[in-house]
Amino acid sequence: MHHLDVLVFAAHPDDAELSMGGTIAKLAKKGLKVGIYDLTRGELGTRGSVDIRQEEAVKAGVILKVSMRENLDFPDGSIEINNENIHKVVSVIRRHKPAIVFAPYKNDRHPDHMDASALIKRAVFASGLPKVTTFFNNHHQDAYRPSKVYYYMQTYTFEPTFIVDITSYFDTKMAAVEAFKSQFHDPKNKEPETFISQPGFMEFIKSRAKFYGFKIGKQYGEPFYCEENIEYDFSSDLKK
Repeated sequence: MHHLDVLVFAAHPDDAELSMGGTIAKLAKKGLKVGIYDLTRGELGTRGSVDIRQEEAVKAGVILKVSMRENLDFPDGSIEINNENIHKVVSVIRRHKPAIVFAPYKNDRHPDHMDASALIKRAVFASGLPKVTTFFNNHHQDAYRPSKVYYYMQTYTFEPTFIVDITSYFDTKMAAVEAFKSQFHDPKNKEPETFISQPGFMEFIKSRAKFYGFKIGKQYGEPFYCEENIEYDFSSDLKK
């Protein structure tokens, strides 16, 4: 078993970097074991190829210093919320036993992001049920449920439950994002333009980070949502 402190689920390679790359880098720098599971290989994407995006995902993971990164090979454009897929995600959660799971927010312009959000929520709950049976390497897995599920922002916004200061990790985030060079603006690339390859998209990512950083008095920030109330620790305010 490869234990992880934090497990990030993303519908496509580059989603985790775009939405919470700074937070991933920050957690890894603090010594936490962070893993990423991409649900699909993004094979329906207009730009690049499966092989190219896999190479880019590996490079981005190295930049962020994640402990591991794998792909569940769900079909791009068709992340179905069925028992088979729920059990696959449950097996991943039970294998790594993370304290915290990150997933896409439930409302977004991309249907895959919405389906991924619903799938992960169902799987996190099912993972804690002893009568939901899963195996890894032919060994029965014990029930396990993470302490928290946090949702990251993609295209559509929400009122954050909390914002993470990523000022010291913003450059690392952008380096990881730019590792996916096939997906973003390049004047020499003759492939069709997409939502994220338009020239202004990178500025949008930077502006959003500045906006949420401003809301907490920092230079850059990443917003998150939690469906549950979170206990607040005053010690963070009392540091000298």
